[in-house]
Amino acid sequence: LTFRGTKAEVLLEPTCSVELAERELARLPTGGRTPLAHALVLSHDTIQRIWRQDPEQAVLLVVLSDGKANVTLPESSGGDAWGQTENAATQLAGLAVPTLMLDTDVGHVRVGRGKELGGLLNADYMRLEDLS
Repeated sequence: LTFRGTKAEVLLEPTCSVELAERELARLPTGGRTPLAHALVLSHDTIQRIWRQDPEQAVLLVVLSDGKANVTLPESSGGDAWGQTENAATQLAGLAVPTLMLDTDVGHVRVGRGKELGGLLNADYMRLEDLS
């Protein structure tokens, strides 16, 4: 799933193909506004759809984000983007899917929302820059 602008969308259907995922990640758009709550809701819905089709399907969720949500859900009329993100993350965590939160926040001043999001998701947490 990708999320930027005003919405989240499925870039690549769930797959076991590392090569296919790598190819799609290479063309992943970045920057701009962050509809993070929408991405988490879409992730929740996608995982539930997978499990309806195959209840035994193993799922691993990898979230790459700085956690700086600044776009509310499409169906909401305003509101608090971070509050919606907290609610969506808590619901997603309720699925008990193994999750890895890769914090993309960089720079001298870090807000810490990525780490907070990882906590809400009950995710293993790493800073993306620590992977290299």
